[in-house]
Amino acid sequence: MAVLDYGIGNLRSAQKSLERVGADARLTADAGLIRDADAVVLPGVGNFGRVAEAIRDAGLADPARDAAASGRPFLGICVGMQVMFDGSEESPDVAGLSILPGTVRLLPDTVKRPQMQWNTLTVKRASPMLAGLATNDEPPWVYFVHSYAVEDTAATIATCDYGVPLVAAVEHDNIFATQFHPEKSGRSGLRLLSNFVERAKKEDQ
Repeated sequence: MAVLDYGIGNLRSAQKSLERVGADARLTADAGLIRDADAVVLPGVGNFGRVAEAIRDAGLADPARDAAASGRPFLGICVGMQVMFDGSEESPDVAGLSILPGTVRLLPDTVKRPQMQWNTLTVKRASPMLAGLATNDEPPWVYFVHSYAVEDTAATIATCDYGVPLVAAVEHDNIFATQFHPEKSGRSGLRLLSNFVERAKKEDQ
């Protein structure tokens, strides 16, 4: 499994959490390793424009798009999710990767920015990625740190309530992404990463 290494943010945190749930996760910018990996993960924290430009500067924009188009499991996390879309109000002059259509919007003035807290997920559409996250009929708690969120899309599988509904997770065919940080979300986050790893193992058989 390839975790895309574009040189900024705590990318190793996602790698270590994937290893914890049984993945052979490699932090890499090698196009050949990414092409041969059974699954690809794009983490991200911080500013949309800085992350998108760092991905391009590392030569990883095309390998990321190719991986997403290949049918192999692909997971974006936080700003890694945001840069999968066309663009963001945070950095209007910097294009996203356009792996999925849509725009990232600033959270409304009616709420505190950033959302930096644990929050519950509301599942909008059943997904293997979300299987087992709820316990005892209680919704899963996950950890968010963000001031921008993807506008609602047909790919939305989960939202959170932060004064208004916000897109928390999306899925389209082999492509998954979360606005929250699975690697910081305790049992629920590890279960989601485990689901992703199991999906990758099945696809590789």
